Amino acid sequence: MQHEHAVDTPQTKAKLTPEEILATLEREGIQFMRLMFTDITGINKNVEVPRTQFEKALDGQVMFDGSSIEGFVRIEESDMILVPDLDTFAIFPWDDQGQGRVARLICDVHNPDGSAFAGCPRSTLKRQVARASELGYQMMAGVEAEFFLFEVAENGAPTTETHDVGGYFDIAPIDRGEPCRRAIVHALHALGFEVEAAHHEVAEGQHEIDFRYSDALTIADNLATFRLAVRKVAHDWGLHATFMPKPLHGVNGSGMHTHQSLFSTETGHNEFYAEEKEWRLSETALNYIGGLLRHAKGMCALTNPLVNSYKRLVPGYEAPTHIAWSERNRSPLCRVPARRGVGTRVELRMPDPACNPYLALTAMLAAGLDGVTQKLTPPDPVNKNIYTMSQRERARHKVESLPANLNEAIAALQKDQVLADALGEHILENFVRAKKAEWHDYIAQVHDWEVERYLTSY
Repeated sequence: MQHEHAVDTPQTKAKLTPEEILATLEREGIQFMRLMFTDITGINKNVEVPRTQFEKALDGQVMFDGSSIEGFVRIEESDMILVPDLDTFAIFPWDDQGQGRVARLICDVHNPDGSAFAGCPRSTLKRQVARASELGYQMMAGVEAEFFLFEVAENGAPTTETHDVGGYFDIAPIDRGEPCRRAIVHALHALGFEVEAAHHEVAEGQHEIDFRYSDALTIADNLATFRLAVRKVAHDWGLHATFMPKPLHGVNGSGMHTHQSLFSTETGHNEFYAEEKEWRLSETALNYIGGLLRHAKGMCALTNPLVNSYKRLVPGYEAPTHIAWSERNRSPLCRVPARRGVGTRVELRMPDPACNPYLALTAMLAAGLDGVTQKLTPPDPVNKNIYTMSQRERARHKVESLPANLNEAIAALQKDQVLADALGEHILENFVRAKKAEWHDYIAQVHDWEVERYLTSY
C-alpha cells in the first residue's frame, strides 16, 4: 500500500562521540555490544564484544575472519576489520535471554591496512552516495516493507500456517498478529525509528510497517535493523516473521515499494518538483525515471534477488511485471504519487524485502543518476492498466517486460555496465556466482507441483 509520507527538508544528524557512547553504555549498565554488518546477500552478521572491549570496538580495532562470510575473501586473506559508524549506536529494547540489554553499532568492513573493503555492501552504497553529492544531489528514500507472521509448530519449526482472518486495513484480526505488530512498533520506537503507519495487508498473516523517509544510507541501515527487530519480537510472541517475497501460492506476495527523490545539497530543494512543467515534474525527475526504466532489468537481480522473488512478479497480485511509469495507476514499475512540492517523488514498485538494502539502493541511485547525467527521457506515462493491455498495445507504448526469473535477471545485470561499475568487480563477481549457484540448485530440484502434474499422466 502507498502512503503519502510526511516530508521536510533533509537535515544533518548530530554526531556522536566515543566518549558519549561510553558514558551511555556505563549509565545503562550494558555488558555486551554487537558490531553489525551484512554479507553480499544481505544477511545480517555480527561480532559481539564484552564490556572490556568497548573502547577497542569504538576505535575500529575489532577483527574477524572474513573467509567465513558469503562473498567476502579467500581463506588466505581472511582478516578483516570492523569500523563502526558511531551515529548508528543504539541499545536494543529487549532483555536478551535474561542476560540484560545489548547495544549495537553498524559497521563498515575494512582491510587490515585500513582501506575500505571492496566487498562491503555498506561502503558500496556510501560510494554511490558520494557520487551523487559530487553531482549536487542527496538521495532521499522511504520504504514500505511487508512481511508475513506465521505460526510455529510444537517442535519450534516455522510453518506457513496462520489463524489470521484479517484483510486489508482490518482493525482486529482474531489472532496474535495485531498485538505482535504493535509490540514491533514499540521496539522500533525504542530504537529511534519514527513509524508513520502500521496495518494489516491484503493476505492473511501479512503486515506492513512504514517508517519515516531519510537519506539512502540511513534507510539501508534502518532496513537491516527493521528485519532483525521484526523477527526478534515475533519470535518472542511465539510467531515466525518472514520477509520471503512469496511464501504462499494464490495470495499477494510481500513487496518493498521504495519512494525516492533527489534533493539539492546546496539549497535543500527537491529537484524533482517544477511547478511550471508538465505533470509538475522537473527534467531531473523525468531523467531519473528514465534511468530507472533503462536499468530495470539488470537492477531486478539486486532488488529481487531470490528464485522466489519471481513468484511474486506475476500478473494478478498487484506486483509490477512491465517496465513503464505512470502518474496514477498502480500497475507500472514506477509510479509518481500525487503529492507535489517538497514531497514530489517516484515510487519503484518491484523491490522485495529480501533484498540486500545497501546493494538495492546502490542500484536504484546509480540507475537514476545515469538517467540524470545522460538526460534519458522516458516514454510518455501509461495511465491505463498494463495487465489488461494486449501485447500490441504494450509494444505501441514501448512497454517491455521485467525478467521472468532470477536467471534472466542475473544475465541482464551482467550486461549492465552502469550497475557493474556501481557495484565494483568484487561484489558483482561474487553476487553473480552466489545467485547462479542458487538458480542451478533450484532447477535441479524436483518440486511437488511437477510430481502432482506429471506422475500419473506420463
